[in-house]
Amino acid sequence: MVSTSKQGEQTTSTLFGILCGLGAVAMWAAYLAYARAGIKAGLQPQDLLLLRYGVAGLVMLPWMLRAGFRDLGGVGWMRGTLLAIFAGPIFVLLGTSGFLFAPLSHGAVIQPSTATLVTMLLGWFVLKEQVSLIRAIGTILLISGLAIVASRSVGGAVDHPLAWIGDSLFFLGGLFWVGFTLCLRRWSVNAVAATASVSILSAAAVVPLFVLLQDFGRLAVLPTQDLLAQLCAQGLGAGVLALIAYAKAVQLLGAARAALFPAVVPVSTLLVGIPVTGEIPALPEAIGALLASLGLAVALGVLDPILSSRKQKS
Repeated sequence: MVSTSKQGEQTTSTLFGILCGLGAVAMWAAYLAYARAGIKAGLQPQDLLLLRYGVAGLVMLPWMLRAGFRDLGGVGWMRGTLLAIFAGPIFVLLGTSGFLFAPLSHGAVIQPSTATLVTMLLGWFVLKEQVSLIRAIGTILLISGLAIVASRSVGGAVDHPLAWIGDSLFFLGGLFWVGFTLCLRRWSVNAVAATASVSILSAAAVVPLFVLLQDFGRLAVLPTQDLLAQLCAQGLGAGVLALIAYAKAVQLLGAARAALFPAVVPVSTLLVGIPVTGEIPALPEAIGALLASLGLAVALGVLDPILSSRKQKS
């Protein structure tokens, strides 16, 4: 009876972790699509930075006031600062600035694929995790997808001749997310506490600097409906809910299994982006996104349960 109860709790925990991961995917897709739409509408990366952390900091402030600023809600100031460096303003600036030079399809593929690929390679070569043949094949598919997308930049596509700059920024943004993921795994930080630390420390840096150095002119002329959509996608979605959901997925499923969810971000973002941005990816970019998504899923073990069940039957 006890073992059955524990098994039921574990199943419930796993299902909740999966729902958290899928929720994070949906919010990441919306964030990338609306970031590209905002840039196309005339906003600058610093405007999106204000929308993200102005809202996120305000939303998480009541929680932090209750938890206490002395130890930053239990995270600690050193750890909180490192989390904010990896998943805060620098990370967002890299990702949103990339859209000044490259289309949505590039950001949708390169940033999440880089984050997952580098995390996976670190596990294999630094932590000496075992590499199966099927995962090696998945990695090859992933790299092939990235190569197809990158080749569009190297070739200097007419519509986006400076796409290579955007792709480089997306790549760097992916590396910063690797740092955030590794910190979460090493410290097992509470999901809400991690989000509150990143949001409030980032808001404390971003909001005063924006007020001093920028103006609200670009935001003021944005249609109300578009402004509200950006506030929800950038601030509430990506700035708060996605971080909590992803951190919770890491906590419940482990970092390796939680890393599966970025595998569906490229295709999800392209689907969300068609109605949001009006951009339809070129055929090579769509093929690259599909290959990258398939490669990520295979390399991170989606086929493992199927293969193990076949071995047991045989």
